[in-house]
Amino acid sequence: MILDYDKKMQNIITAQLVSVNQAQIVAKAEDGEVLTINTSEKQRADPLFWAALKNILTAGLWIPVGRHFHQLLSFDWMVPTTAIV
Repeated sequence: MILDYDKKMQNIITAQLVSVNQAQIVAKAEDGEVLTINTSEKQRADPLFWAALKNILTAGLWIPVGRHFHQLLSFDWMVPTTAIV
């Protein structure tokens, strides 16, 4: 099931990274809104986190971002469907 169709998921927006550096992550939402992504202290200290973001930026991928707090989400838009018996 795609979460875009679930009314509970209105707190997630789709964004594409515009710039990534150790001080700041900037993304652009589908509606054109420019967002500054908030990171945790743990994320700021993690070199693999920054390498992954730079790869996402280079690939031009769209990522899920929390609408209100502008944080990256650790999950995607897909959720497991119930097993069909």
